[in-house]
Amino acid sequence: MTEITRLFDFPYYQLEKHNLDAALVTKYDGEWKATSTKEYLDKANTVSRALLKLGINKNDKIAVISTTNRTEWNIMDIGILQVGAQNIPIYPTICAEDYEYVLNHSESIYCFVSDQEVYDKVKKVQASTQLREVYSFDHIEGCKHYSELFELGKDESNQSQVEVRKDAVLPSDLATIIYTSGTTGKPKGVMLTHRNITSNALNASERLPVMGAGTRVLSFLPICHIFERVLIYIYQYAGTTVYFAEGIDKIGDNAREIKPNLMSVVPRLLEKVFDKIMAKAEELSGIKKGLFHWAVRLGEKWEPYGQNGTWYEFKLKIANKLIFSKWRAALGGELTTMVSGSAALQTRLSRVFSAAGMKVMQGYGLTETSPVVSVEMYEGSLFKIGTVGKPINNVEVKIADDGEILIKGPNVMKGYFKDPEKTASVMSGDYFHSGDKGEIDDNGFLKITGRKKEMFKTSGGKYVIPTLLENELKQSRFIEQIMVVGEGEKMPAALIQPNFEFIQDWIERKEKNVGKSGEEIAHSEIIQKRIQREVDKCNKKFGKWEQIKRFEMTPDVWSIDGGHLTPTMKMKRSVIKDIYIDLYNKIYEH
Repeated sequence: MTEITRLFDFPYYQLEKHNLDAALVTKYDGEWKATSTKEYLDKANTVSRALLKLGINKNDKIAVISTTNRTEWNIMDIGILQVGAQNIPIYPTICAEDYEYVLNHSESIYCFVSDQEVYDKVKKVQASTQLREVYSFDHIEGCKHYSELFELGKDESNQSQVEVRKDAVLPSDLATIIYTSGTTGKPKGVMLTHRNITSNALNASERLPVMGAGTRVLSFLPICHIFERVLIYIYQYAGTTVYFAEGIDKIGDNAREIKPNLMSVVPRLLEKVFDKIMAKAEELSGIKKGLFHWAVRLGEKWEPYGQNGTWYEFKLKIANKLIFSKWRAALGGELTTMVSGSAALQTRLSRVFSAAGMKVMQGYGLTETSPVVSVEMYEGSLFKIGTVGKPINNVEVKIADDGEILIKGPNVMKGYFKDPEKTASVMSGDYFHSGDKGEIDDNGFLKITGRKKEMFKTSGGKYVIPTLLENELKQSRFIEQIMVVGEGEKMPAALIQPNFEFIQDWIERKEKNVGKSGEEIAHSEIIQKRIQREVDKCNKKFGKWEQIKRFEMTPDVWSIDGGHLTPTMKMKRSVIKDIYIDLYNKIYEH
């Protein structure tokens, strides 16, 4: 049996153990096309032979940029890794200048892109990089197609050289450099070894529900991020069929087509799904509307393991039959588990979706920890609302005196590429300093309480943890994004991006005399008063010194393209403050 110590061992293990007819499935021209485990490996080996003919040496860097997850990405990943080179995944949504920075900093010499849009951005900066050639997965005029590698690697006479290269790859060798979408400054290149990622995938796999042949997974979170990438390796290990969604906007359609049993999500997606469900409920009337809201209220009280008693469980069965079954149908009808990462999940959403039979397992991790540190699992009483579960095997977590989460294990990165100073600044011996604050309860569950750097002091010397207030307020359907401010100021305040879509519907339903443009909503006294009610409700849960005293609404949507958010949807706080400095000054009357 193949022992898994390097990333390319995963598909070989799958070939021995499961040998799937449909290992990876991507939609082309409206049709799902399956690639078997054998074809996947045959193509990866062909790519490896071609790369050797192109003169790729051990430790050469090859960039891969794909707008959506697709089979080709995985073939390239294995093809690159087994010749001892490194796969440099790049976020497709960053600007051309950031492409240039990452391509140069990583010293990438070849680049594989998915489509025209990505190709255009790379082409714009190619002359300023060390790139020898760019290949595309889609057919693009003027760009070499990646099938040229299959032609080049067709001759199997150098397969023995591929085997020699494979055997020479050590678990301690560098596998990838992942550039984190920093909320400040230039992205950092996180160096992860084969051991970092394989150990993490194997240890984290113990926390996923039983999977195997016949289990269907829908993959749509960016594979360039380590969270989804590790899950793909876990799925290969478990022998499940992975379907790659056509895009974030097609998740509902794709889920209904393939009926997934499991998928990974980010809180933002669940918030949007929930908002859409609630908006549809407003169209109901009479008893149907009453039943719907009864079911949601019931769901909001859900506790795991039948802790609410038999009467509650009886009512939940009725709610499931009448209401929640329709929610499940909208996502294919067979989804039982969602794994959530990258940001804090509202406890209300965790309860409601779990009550609806789609349990949400929260996990915690960072790119620097490959990424999984802890994750929930329903079996074995490893699930607790409001926590991110218990640390996985072989990963040690301790809380520093100042509340910071420190992590030790085989999953902790090798360091930041070309930046020993920054590496040293986040390491104490074998412990990585996460920058997150947290606590471990008496039962060993980890709870995240905020970011160390994001905590600030008002001019009165009182500490405020903005994420606690933000997570509370984001539960309001009127609020899409919120950033709590007030460092060095007399009081906490907030910049709020209203949920324009929901508010436009609300204006119609309530027949309010308010214009529907972003500007009109942001300047409307009616909307201001309505959101003030949400803020007042939130403030009751916090001490006087941390309550939001004033807020201003922004007229536009905070987005990745607008520079407000990182590719993983985290707020760039300093950028947002700069963009809305006039609103900030208005709050504090500078």
